[in-house]
This record gives sequence, structure tokens and C-alpha cells, in this order.
Amino acid sequence: MLWTLLIGGLAGWLAGKLMRGEGFGIIVDILLGIVGGWLGGWLFRQLGIHAGNGFVGSLVVAVIGSVILIWLVHLLKGKK
Repeated sequence: MLWTLLIGGLAGWLAGKLMRGEGFGIIVDILLGIVGGWLGGWLFRQLGIHAGNGFVGSLVVAVIGSVILIWLVHLLKGKK
């Protein structure tokens, strides 16, 4: 649980910075990071990509999922 929060928080923060620095605040970024990690893991499994089980692999998957999720949220909210 702590590992998920750590990776999710870091992934959410990084994704917020990558998406033109428009994060949603630390709590929402952490939540988006956790959900984004799940989304990234699901997406990678569907594509048959294995990113590894370590910290770096998990972080990369979570950041990619978080970026996709933040992009979708911005799309729905009408942000650029």
C-alpha cells in the first residue's frame, strides 16, 4: 500500500509537470497517479509490453498511464 502511494504520488507529480505543468494539486495528482498506474498497467498488458517489476519499470508505467489520464481529464474539462 505504501509502495503504491509512493509510486502513484511520484507518477502523478511527474505527469502533472509533463502536461505543461498543470497539475491538479498534490492530493488529486497522487490519486491520478494511482489510477494512472492501474491504467498504464492494464494498457501495457493489452499491448503485450512488459516493463519490469522494479521501481523504475513501475514508475514508467504509472507515469505513462497518468499522462494519458490527465490528458483525458483535460479533454473532458476543455483545457488545452
